[in-house]
Amino acid sequence: MELLDAHGEAMRGFDRVVHRIGPGQWHEPTPCTEWDVRDLLTHLVSEQLWTPHLLAGATLAEIGDRFEGDVLGAAPIDAWERASAAAREAWTAPGALDRTVHVSGGEAEATRYGWEMTVDLAVHGWDLATGIGVPHPIGEPLATTLLERFRPWVDEWQGLGIFAPPVPVSPDADAATELVALLGRDPR
Repeated sequence: MELLDAHGEAMRGFDRVVHRIGPGQWHEPTPCTEWDVRDLLTHLVSEQLWTPHLLAGATLAEIGDRFEGDVLGAAPIDAWERASAAAREAWTAPGALDRTVHVSGGEAEATRYGWEMTVDLAVHGWDLATGIGVPHPIGEPLATTLLERFRPWVDEWQGLGIFAPPVPVSPDADAATELVALLGRDPR
């Protein structure tokens, strides 16, 4: 699965779960113990708001703190829809994947940034689904692709606060279960 296909699938999956958030579920806990449902959506909306700027060549200093705090306002789902549409448009623009972006670790190839954003959408889609009690959105082809991409990076990420240590799963676990467990979620 190519990056833009994987990103599109992960974003659509996350979007489906966002649209299932019930009015009384905004403060439900998620597997990200520091975030409730609203906090988790705030994180994802903020990331999507950064994307068009980063892909256009902006530095972190140029973006500053404009996407910190409450980026959801009174209409969280509308905020998600606007931010995700703008991010997806930026990703699919001609030449977007050929660029270099400024990220917290320095400069990175847009493709690496794209894969990181894709796994973030997929795994946080699982987190959100778990938090609101609906089926997770990670399909087998996407999960398999992300496992292949991210297995080599997991050791590099340990200790950075990005993901918790991997959780053991049974040898016959499906790819989505293996993916979320690899990235520190307990799928039980």
